[in-house]
Amino acid sequence: MKNIEFKDKSAQQIYDNYIRRIRRTIAVLSEDDKQDVLMEFNSHIYEGILNDNNNKEVEKLLKITQDLGDPELVLKPLVAEKKLNQATRTFNPKHIFQAILLNIKNGFVYSIFAILYILLFGFGVLMVLKIMYPDHTGLFLKDGKFEVLGMLETDDNSITEVLGNWFIPTVFFSALVSYFLLTILLRTAKKKK
Repeated sequence: MKNIEFKDKSAQQIYDNYIRRIRRTIAVLSEDDKQDVLMEFNSHIYEGILNDNNNKEVEKLLKITQDLGDPELVLKPLVAEKKLNQATRTFNPKHIFQAILLNIKNGFVYSIFAILYILLFGFGVLMVLKIMYPDHTGLFLKDGKFEVLGMLETDDNSITEVLGNWFIPTVFFSALVSYFLLTILLRTAKKKK
């Protein structure tokens, strides 16, 4: 994107500040998405300046930026949507977490997704704990009934860990399947919007 050059220094400062605010607001987006957003806003500003023959540069620019609105508010839904699109295309956990955080205000469904992804993180922690504390981490049963999935600090003989060496592969496979299912559900939720 080519920046617009103004003759009036005050107009140039207003423009540079507005573009800087846009860049800061869209920082989480991919480079292609950033360029699209910047070019779109730059185009609106340029056309607005060309179409207004009555005012000075500062007045033109203030009117245009006021009509476009505060980038932090105007771009929030757009950034959330583009991040959600990126997350569902890439399956990248970083993009998925960013998309969930940006979209969490869009409803209850995204709050549920956030909780479920935190649980996936817990699966990872369980695998590490199983390596560090193999006798105290696992799927525990007491008298044939579920007691706990996780870490247990007791040496109660009536409680047994049932998965043994299969705990890590089982948790890893469960986490992997859950991750892909949640990502597909996230994609489905996005399509319903």
